[in-house]
Amino acid sequence: MDSPHFSAGAPPTVGTHATVERAGDLQWQAVEDGDVVGRAEAFRRPDGRTFVSIDTWHGAVFDLLATAVPADLPGPLQTMVDEGDHDLTDRWRRAGFTLRRREREYVVATGRPVGSRTPADVTILGPGSADVSALRELYDAVRAEVDADAGWDTMPVEVPPGAPLDPARYAVAEAAGRYVGLIRVVSRRRHARIGLVAVRTAERRRGIAGALLTDALGTLHRNGIPTVTAEVDEHNTAAAALFECVGAQRVGGTVFLEREA
Repeated sequence: MDSPHFSAGAPPTVGTHATVERAGDLQWQAVEDGDVVGRAEAFRRPDGRTFVSIDTWHGAVFDLLATAVPADLPGPLQTMVDEGDHDLTDRWRRAGFTLRRREREYVVATGRPVGSRTPADVTILGPGSADVSALRELYDAVRAEVDADAGWDTMPVEVPPGAPLDPARYAVAEAAGRYVGLIRVVSRRRHARIGLVAVRTAERRRGIAGALLTDALGTLHRNGIPTVTAEVDEHNTAAAALFECVGAQRVGGTVFLEREA
């Protein structure tokens, strides 16, 4: 979801007499003198969050749409902006959006990763191998632990509570007959994204997260996927260190803004 940059040479009068009309269930357009001069769209993600994007080159039209859309939708609403686009961030702020979180984006080469060895008492079960009920139990336990600490909304994942889990997207770490950690990987053709790496609180600092990540990178490499991306909350120093240990390179970042109502 990308919001546009604004051209310094765009005529400042465009949008002065524009009006906003609904173009669909979650779509809007700004019309001036019979021409569409801007569009906005909202997208409800599976995790329940609603994101908004605006497509226009004209500042006045952006401001008009950024005011009209929240008036039509219940909050909270979120949007995402490249961390380097300060002008666009300022426009969303003027529309009543405030900083929610920042994420760093990493790219990791899957070939010959330098990572952690699997602890002797831990077994990594690859994608599709996990028992569905045990995976659900682990996922719910991890979610509760994160929610009690940093808060689940700091996690860049899209799985709402109670939603079905696809074992094909998860590898798990098993110790003493129970699942203690997981990694979620989504692959499409030659691209993959790591959406979550998590270990039960009592099992942390044993190298399990590193073992899960190293195993996942090896699996992706064998499947012909050369690189994988991941997003990490800027305050999650442990996750950033984990990825940097396997040679991840930071390639950018995203600012998430939110408007409550």
